[in-house]
Amino acid sequence: MLHATELSTTDNHEKTDEATLSVFNRDIVVFRSTVLGMHPTERVMRAKARITQQLEVTGDHQAKAVVVAPGMLIQIDGAGSFYISPEDIDPYEQETLESVAENAVKALNQSLSEIRESHSLKSILHALGYAALASLVYVGLIWLLIKLRRVAIRKLLNFAHEKMAELNDVGVLLLRRERINWVMRKVFQLLTWLIIMLLSYQWLGVIMSQFPFTRPWGEHLNGYLFGLVLMLGGAILRAIPDLFVACVIFVLAKLFAKGMGHFFDLVQNRSIEIAWLDADLVGPTRRIAIIAVWLFALAMAYPYLPGSGTEAFKGVSVLVGLMLSMGASSLVGQAASGLILTYSRVYRKGEFIRIGEHDGTITELGMFSTRIRNGMGVELTLPNSYVLSSVTKNYSRVVSGDGFVVDTKVTIGYDTPWRQVQAMLIEAAHRTPGILPEPSPKVFQTALSDFYPEYLLVCQAIPTDPRPRAEVMNQLHANIQDVFNEYGVQIMSPHYLGDPEHEKVVAKSNWYKEPASPS
Repeated sequence: MLHATELSTTDNHEKTDEATLSVFNRDIVVFRSTVLGMHPTERVMRAKARITQQLEVTGDHQAKAVVVAPGMLIQIDGAGSFYISPEDIDPYEQETLESVAENAVKALNQSLSEIRESHSLKSILHALGYAALASLVYVGLIWLLIKLRRVAIRKLLNFAHEKMAELNDVGVLLLRRERINWVMRKVFQLLTWLIIMLLSYQWLGVIMSQFPFTRPWGEHLNGYLFGLVLMLGGAILRAIPDLFVACVIFVLAKLFAKGMGHFFDLVQNRSIEIAWLDADLVGPTRRIAIIAVWLFALAMAYPYLPGSGTEAFKGVSVLVGLMLSMGASSLVGQAASGLILTYSRVYRKGEFIRIGEHDGTITELGMFSTRIRNGMGVELTLPNSYVLSSVTKNYSRVVSGDGFVVDTKVTIGYDTPWRQVQAMLIEAAHRTPGILPEPSPKVFQTALSDFYPEYLLVCQAIPTDPRPRAEVMNQLHANIQDVFNEYGVQIMSPHYLGDPEHEKVVAKSNWYKEPASPS
């Protein structure tokens, strides 16, 4: 019926024992001081024995408090049960001797009433009836919840399937159906278990509250849940003004970003012209500006977010910052390289370039990588840091007007007049479809080697021609061979070993030997 629990506290750097006197599982008072040489634990044991002795006498017991200077004496039916000294008061809780004695008398009288109730058969039967009724209601609510879950899932799945029936892709339809079924069932299962846990918690509290011996535990469960709801509700109410400010900041950021998007659309459509912003830079500039606006809005709204000042929120922020600093260093480097390449105007989309050993037409200028498509139709993805650290040759930027540069190199012996070689190379260029006549092709002697000079043919091709650069180069090389064969000049590339007995040329009658054909 009575029990004591012992705790330990530290006050004024001295260890002091605390002991709680409980009657019928209900806490009555906490002893914190030594009285007449008895420590708090001994006082609890003595009070427990005294109260047990007093309750052996039948009758309606009643407790009250009597002033016995300097403390208060708690009596049952006029006989002393335990003594409360001024040192038992907790000053940090702003307690007084009178308030502690009043609370102890109130709790003791409630325990005495519950003891009498536990000895009443009628009260026990009433408690059992209420417990059975609460159990039936509990089981009925769970059964109804499961039924409602099945109906809700069926209704929502039918609605989702009707909307998805409009899709023509059967594979995507089946995939999305399976995914939606799985997600919805998991969500409803989670909600169902959450509601069942809350119902079970409340049912347990109601059952315990019906019986005198477990009533304090039931009251504690109900009080804890009610206090948790009040705490969460109060926190939500207190957070509403701050949430309103944060929402206003985000709404203003959205409106500002929308206005900036309209401005960039006008620049991209060339409705307005700005000296510092070209139309081809509108895309990356728009992304950077919008990201900057939202980052600024997040920084402004951060203090108003619920929990932003808690240690947990600060710890998560530090963790995220550490992860970004350790794992995104290369990512930041790539983004910085992309910004440098974009705003330094090294190249533009659609230009033909060579980066290291790779050449092709630029198809995409990304923040982290650059994509080019070579003459064979293969798309290459190059990291921006690699592009920035490599030598870039832009074949489109050096020409006047539309087009890109096409160049090729041949080596011819010194016994062939250089004027003839230049004329033959220019003639081969004029025969090649896609090579522009204006500006006219040019030939440069780039080196005088030991056995032959090197000739570089430079001409301009049309970028809108359907043939890729590889096709243009293929036709140009074929025409160079044909022209040199027509004039009986042998090409000394790639190496010169010695003068042959006869010129190494192909007679025109042999140009289309089997299986070749003139078509």
